Amino acid sequence: MSKHLQNITKPLLKWFHDNKRDLPWRKDQTPYHVWISEIMLQQTRIEAVKSHYIDFIHELPDIKSLSLVPEDQLLKLWEGLGYYSRARNLKKSAEMIMQEYNGEFPSSYEQLRKLPGIGEYTAGAIASICFHEKVTAIDGNVLRIIARVTGSKKNVLLPEMKRDVDKMLTLILPDEPGIFNEALMELGETICLPNGTPKCTICPLQEECIAYRDHLTSEIPVRIKKVKRRKEERTVLLLLTPDNKIAIEKRPEKGLLSGMYQFPNFDGFGSDETIKTWLQQYGLNVTGISFLKDSKHVFTHIDWYMKGYLVTISEVCDHFLWVSQEELFNQYALPTAFQTFLKLMLKE
Repeated sequence: MSKHLQNITKPLLKWFHDNKRDLPWRKDQTPYHVWISEIMLQQTRIEAVKSHYIDFIHELPDIKSLSLVPEDQLLKLWEGLGYYSRARNLKKSAEMIMQEYNGEFPSSYEQLRKLPGIGEYTAGAIASICFHEKVTAIDGNVLRIIARVTGSKKNVLLPEMKRDVDKMLTLILPDEPGIFNEALMELGETICLPNGTPKCTICPLQEECIAYRDHLTSEIPVRIKKVKRRKEERTVLLLLTPDNKIAIEKRPEKGLLSGMYQFPNFDGFGSDETIKTWLQQYGLNVTGISFLKDSKHVFTHIDWYMKGYLVTISEVCDHFLWVSQEELFNQYALPTAFQTFLKLMLKE
């Protein structure tokens, strides 16, 4: 397999030189900028990341500012990207860099792996792109490309497949490993697409690709998941006072969406009477209930099925935090799962 891959380097690098996208984090290769972009791009579409990245760097231009930012401000900057533990780990890593490395970004793969939230792929990307260390950066894009080029029908989700690819690519890394790793990522994001829809006719690796030759691109890569998804039903309440204050509350510090703000909600689908009874425990008097919509939000292992209601009340209680629409938009990070209801309420 590794011998077969020796022929991909030159066409891949030439293609990348001629076709690489103009992305904001490619303006320079400072470790801080590459780090922020790589963390943002984990499990998030590149188009969604662009504007967030620019705003984030504007507000937090360096490691020191990131290490000192209040958590609520950090989460507000991260709003819309999801997987908020990534943002918290950024701050933890920045604090660690300030304390243990005197504010200088760690320059080796092994040092980078010790930072919170930095796994093998991210460490490989930063070490190779910024410090020219000859290490691989293997994500789903790279596994897909190599599986197709080599015609492998091994399950790409298995650790041994990743180890095999790492060994093969390590043998063919050029003197500019960062460019090679970026080129593979770019190819996987723009040409060697998943779900059987690769753009094989314009792929620079077409002549070397066994999956293309044998018409197997719809079958390779093989991905066999064993994770069972859980479904949860929730009733979401947008509580509104006569002076247009909205109720929010902070989620527990551990677990799903930990530490994030949310609209009050409870397990199961509730009727009007159930909603009134649930709110009575907090001393709230309901003056009106309007159904907003059904909504579904997909997490990694959980699907939320939600019914949203606009509930008008006569007065506030101490259990919830009551904020204006302006405060909610500007100061509090609201998970994407709840934002669909907020948009509907604003139309009321």
